[in-house]
Amino acid sequence: MSRLEDMLRKTRAVLIGRGIALDDAEDLVHDAFIRVDGYEKTHIVLSRQAVMIKTAVNISIDRQRHERRTPFVSSTATMEIADAQPRPDEVALARARLRRASEGLAQLNEKTRRILLSRRLEDLSVAQIAEREGMTVAAVEKQIARATLNLMKWMDGW
Repeated sequence: MSRLEDMLRKTRAVLIGRGIALDDAEDLVHDAFIRVDGYEKTHIVLSRQAVMIKTAVNISIDRQRHERRTPFVSSTATMEIADAQPRPDEVALARARLRRASEGLAQLNEKTRRILLSRRLEDLSVAQIAEREGMTVAAVEKQIARATLNLMKWMDGW
C-alpha cells in the first residue's frame, strides 16, 4: 500500500471513528485532500498526514455546524418537492367524467336542467327557485330529486 493510500485510509478511519458515515467520510477525505494539496503549494507542511486528518475533521465540524443552523436544508440530502398538480391520467379521467356528466345534463328537459343548476351551481334555495319558476316548493323539490336520481343512474360506473 502506498503512503498516500495509507494516509487516506487513516484519515477515513478517524472520520468513521467520529461517527461519520462511510460515504460522507469519503467525501470529506476528498475535500480535505484538495485543500491540503492547495495549502502545500504556499506553505511548508511537516506532517502531511496530520494536516490531512485535522483538515478533514475541521471540514466535518463545519458541516455539522451548518446542518445544526439549517436543519431543514441539508447540503448532503436531496430534497423532493411534491407536485401539487394532478397526474395526467387523473386529468384525463376527470375530463371524461365531466363529459359524461355534461351529456347526462343535456338529456334532462330544459326546465329540470335549469332548476337543478340553479340549486347546485347558483346555490339558490328551493323557495327562491320556486318563486323564480312560478312553481310550488314541493314541485321544485321533486324536480331536483328526479334530476339528481337520473344523473346518478347516468353516471353509474364512473
